Amino acid sequence: MLNSYFEKVRERLALVEEQEKAVMMEAAGKVAAAIQHGGIIQLFGCGHSHILAEEVFYRAGGLVPVKPVFIEPLMLHEGAVRSSQLERSSDYAEDLLEQQDFRPEDVVFVMSTSGRNPVPIDFALAARDKGAFVIGLTSLEYANSQPSRHQSGKHLHDAADLVIDNHSVTGDAVLKAENVKVPFGPTSTVVGSVILNAIFAEAIQQMADNHFEPPIFLSGNIDGTDDHNNRLIEKYRERIAALS
Repeated sequence: MLNSYFEKVRERLALVEEQEKAVMMEAAGKVAAAIQHGGIIQLFGCGHSHILAEEVFYRAGGLVPVKPVFIEPLMLHEGAVRSSQLERSSDYAEDLLEQQDFRPEDVVFVMSTSGRNPVPIDFALAARDKGAFVIGLTSLEYANSQPSRHQSGKHLHDAADLVIDNHSVTGDAVLKAENVKVPFGPTSTVVGSVILNAIFAEAIQQMADNHFEPPIFLSGNIDGTDDHNNRLIEKYRERIAALS
């Protein structure tokens, strides 16, 4: 099954590269423009989707003005089953959204592979209401196979300004075996990570092409990099508390 999993991941990545390139280029342009105009890049997801927000935060070789929105009850470590229940709640996000700092100069990524649960949808709608540009990272196959749990009937792809399809299958599991009763082998995290890192890499190149110095972290495990990183952290610390 090891070879089969690699093959299935390559299939998903090939679909993304072929069918999502145009929207990923548009997303990169929005990211580059946001940073050049003083904005930041915010990312939010529940459950396993929050891992993608962590993936690109405070990352060697990655962008500095990246703000992961960590809402711990919606992650996994405070109770995985409870986090799923909360994500499905129609009123859970109301108080949380009042605390968020969305600005028109920002880009906000909202990640949800199924795209059907209320909290990510509410998050996307709230960010758009504040004027931020919202990018939804989701699976259209998955979303279109399941009814929305949001009171409006919307899925995440209905609530975003731009939609990137991660081409996950319904249920996110791509492998089957005769002696295994259910599908297994999820792909959304590995593919989502490639999508985000590719977008940020393109955004960095676009900033450089515009004669704007991209704010990029150097590895803290290489001697002599602290001054570079600390200078950039100070620039963005006010808006990104997790950089403390």
